[in-house]
Amino acid sequence: MSKQQQVEVGWFIPTTGDGEFIGIAPQRPASPNYLTDVAIEAEKAGYEFVLIPTGGDCWDGFVVGSWIASRTTKLKTLVALRPGLISPVLAARNAATLDQMSGGRALVNVVTGHYPQDLKACGDPLYDKHDERYERTLEFMQVVKGVWEAGAVKSGGFNFEGKHYLVEGGSCQPAVAQQPHPPIYFGGSSVAGKKTAALTADVYLMWAEPLEWIKNQIDEMKGYLQELKEEQGIQRTLRYGMRAQLVVRETEEEAWAAAWNILSKADPELVQSKEKLHAKTDAVGQNRQMDLFNQSAQDNYVIAPNMWAGLSAIRGGGAVAFVGTPQQITERILEFVDIGVTSFILSGYPHLEEAEISGRLLMPLLKQKLAERGLSGEHLGG
Repeated sequence: MSKQQQVEVGWFIPTTGDGEFIGIAPQRPASPNYLTDVAIEAEKAGYEFVLIPTGGDCWDGFVVGSWIASRTTKLKTLVALRPGLISPVLAARNAATLDQMSGGRALVNVVTGHYPQDLKACGDPLYDKHDERYERTLEFMQVVKGVWEAGAVKSGGFNFEGKHYLVEGGSCQPAVAQQPHPPIYFGGSSVAGKKTAALTADVYLMWAEPLEWIKNQIDEMKGYLQELKEEQGIQRTLRYGMRAQLVVRETEEEAWAAAWNILSKADPELVQSKEKLHAKTDAVGQNRQMDLFNQSAQDNYVIAPNMWAGLSAIRGGGAVAFVGTPQQITERILEFVDIGVTSFILSGYPHLEEAEISGRLLMPLLKQKLAERGLSGEHLGG
């Protein structure tokens, strides 16, 4: 693999609060000090970047990202751009400013959808128009990249006229620190999402699923890239990433006990209501997660060796967890590396302690095994 394909491993910043359990109110509210503690522990553990979430309950990602960058030395921050909720030129300037102020440590996560009620609460007029949101996202990213490029060459400005955006003389100051721009991460499991990612992304993100499911998604993305080359003469390559929960312990028995403990305080009625909430989304990725949860009910939600869907009973998003010993989880991650996944975003409850545990138990072994393959895990960005 080339330098750009080396494996990177990231952690998560819990801006909605944190705790040992889910399904109850967070035992630790988000605070500047706590989020900083998680970031510093993640950097110490050997994680190369942190994902800062987005949504109606989350703290603003750019503010959190700049705060974290000022209190760490190497850690990168993966911050969301939200088409429909922010103008593309302003989003480009926000990302470029974070990139400059952090010394080139900004990563960009393009988030097109969410629960329709959250999008509606944020004022998105396309809250119930799934495919049209991706059409808008494509225009959004054309503008973002356009003003980044215009800023880099100090041109007279960027002009764009589309269905959703009209820009005359658009500019981005400061210019981005990373060239040609900060790496762009993009998730979306629908056909519309995947085709938009093929045109715009550097890293295509997936929520954790069994190995064959992920391989099929990668193959599908490669098909869309081939279509671009044949039909439009556009030649692009992608890296592939995966978001997963993590429960790692010295023994497998300890790991499974810790995994089930996360759900131990949840009210059964809440479990049922959350299932109904997940069912109301138009997000294909979320529906795939719930399919895994429902299909594995008779197997205690074990969907593959050391992979568990039990947290989908409560939380949305990437709920599938790696559960096991450092050796087992390293083996599982390397299986995904073998099929082309080179970016992993992990997290665990509570995030501060689990960053320390995984930094002590998992990361040294994982990085050793990656180094033996020439994939040291010291990914140098886009």
